[in-house]
Amino acid sequence: MTPPTYNDFYTLLPYLILTVWACVLLLVDLFIPKGLKGITALLAAAGLILSVVISALQIGKTQLTGFTGMVALDGFSTFANILLLVSGLFAIALAYGYTKRMGIERGEYYTLLLFSVTGMMLMAQANDLIMVFLALELLSIPLYVLSAISRKLQSEESGVKYFLLGAFASGFVVYGTALIFGATGSTNLSVIFAQAASGATSGLLLTIGAALLLVGFAFKVAAVPFHMWTPDVYQGAPTSVTAFMAAGAKIAGFVALFRVFSTAFPSISSDLTDILWALSALTMIVGNLTAISQTNIKRMLAYSAIAHAGYILMAFVPYGNEKVAATAVAAGLFYLVAYAVSNFGSWGVVIALEKAEGKGLEIEDYAGLAKKHPALAAAMTIFMLSLIGFPPTLGMVGKFYLFRSVIDGGFIGLALIGLVTSLLSAFYYLRVVVNMYMKEGDPEVEREPWLGFTTAFTAIVTVVVSFVPQFLFLLAYTAVLR
Repeated sequence: MTPPTYNDFYTLLPYLILTVWACVLLLVDLFIPKGLKGITALLAAAGLILSVVISALQIGKTQLTGFTGMVALDGFSTFANILLLVSGLFAIALAYGYTKRMGIERGEYYTLLLFSVTGMMLMAQANDLIMVFLALELLSIPLYVLSAISRKLQSEESGVKYFLLGAFASGFVVYGTALIFGATGSTNLSVIFAQAASGATSGLLLTIGAALLLVGFAFKVAAVPFHMWTPDVYQGAPTSVTAFMAAGAKIAGFVALFRVFSTAFPSISSDLTDILWALSALTMIVGNLTAISQTNIKRMLAYSAIAHAGYILMAFVPYGNEKVAATAVAAGLFYLVAYAVSNFGSWGVVIALEKAEGKGLEIEDYAGLAKKHPALAAAMTIFMLSLIGFPPTLGMVGKFYLFRSVIDGGFIGLALIGLVTSLLSAFYYLRVVVNMYMKEGDPEVEREPWLGFTTAFTAIVTVVVSFVPQFLFLLAYTAVLR
């Protein structure tokens, strides 16, 4: 066995730093008094910031692999790592005051969050199906616990549902990996590609294995028909956990999907294109149609998250077309950024209105918000418009890039479905805006510094970056090429 080298550890440096930081924080938290767990949150944020800095220093490095090719460091993984780490910072900012208010302020909340982020980062860097599975479990297990951390019946039910269906999804990944190993004799993505390209494999076995992997990833990103856990888990989990789950798990799932299929399975793209097309179309249609009937804001945003999984899947449909593959994946990465920013902002507003007894979560509870708290209502309006894809917001630019890449790939019908469902989504997003501006009410809002900062910052980014989106798309495109 080849001993580890400098490059091995360098490829995983941000991940290793954050893992060690989380382990140390777990011990340090034992000495932090119960009423001062905010210190644990600040220390967790410091670890994330340090990892962001290290990841930023790795930008532009040549492609490296470590640990006998099981992990990779390239522009794609660095872009994803920075996005995931920043998502972790947003999640801590939303949780800082919320956990105190809800009586769930525990030090393990933040260490579990850090461990989940490490799993997401490992998903972005995995260059071997065994490593993909390990990363999937590392990101999922802390989320199972976080979903049930409030110890209320609804929260515990949420955690159990997420655990059972998450384990079911992991089973698909393991079985798919076994079939792919049987077809190619390897679990390394580069070796799988070489074997498939040479024609020295069982094409049927390889396609079935890839399809099973796709099912496992579809569970994680909440694509139809593997989405049934999403509304119940999102509603039952603490809202700060839901916000992190909606962004982080989706980013990690799509990043792994992009890397695994683009690297290992371009030779069977013709066999999977129709499946991906159907998954994307169904997810957009079902997610948006079901969201219309929701009256609870958490369930509405859960179905919204399902619908947006369908939009991001659009970018992956033409992954086998060499002429548009890089642009399409870059569009998917760009949209992940746009969705993450709007997601954390909208959940921040939900947290501001939520009460300790679980009230304030109905859409009608937003009535009169514009009159009493105009700045918060304006921010929520920006997020709702961004999720629709209405200018001038980052969501509009993201959908433009997605639709353009799909049309360039020759899937005009899918682009039309995306356009029609986007128009349909305006009904339930604007319903929130109508309640805020056109109905009388007296909503109570929690004023928390970090919550207010996150909401204001994400609202500003959503609008300002939409005027100069080229640099962000260029970063995403460069990351794909590297």
